[in-house]
Amino acid sequence: MRHPTVLPTALAAALLAPAALLAPSAATAAPGPAPAAFAAPPAVPGAPPGTAGAPARSAPRLGDCAAGELCLWAGSGFQGARRVHDLSGLDIEACVPLAAGTTAASLANRTGRPVTTYQSAECAETGEFETYPGKGTWVPESPHRVRAFKVWET
Repeated sequence: MRHPTVLPTALAAALLAPAALLAPSAATAAPGPAPAAFAAPPAVPGAPPGTAGAPARSAPRLGDCAAGELCLWAGSGFQGARRVHDLSGLDIEACVPLAAGTTAASLANRTGRPVTTYQSAECAETGEFETYPGKGTWVPESPHRVRAFKVWET
């Protein structure tokens, strides 16, 4: 008669044996720096504060947008024509439609105030709309074509 713990013990040994062959032991592991995947990523030049780290290969480069501005790009990934709006030329909480026939696909909100973007050129809430914080929000691909926006009081 077999002992009841032999089969589970043998099965566990068979499952763990390949892992033991692949994992380096402390005696054979070469000393040195941690693998690159675990190393702290370097800071990205021109990135906003608090966003240190190398961008992922598929991540777009952040668009150029100064403090106090709302920047809108025609294309996604901060590409295409850029339109810049600052608080000195805007009425707070007023609907600001983009020029007829133009839309934006990416944006950066650095106004210091929340901004809502609208799919509707009249800021109608029957279409898509989204609000972004104003302390440095970069949106490489808006969830809708932006045709108007509102800047809100904080």
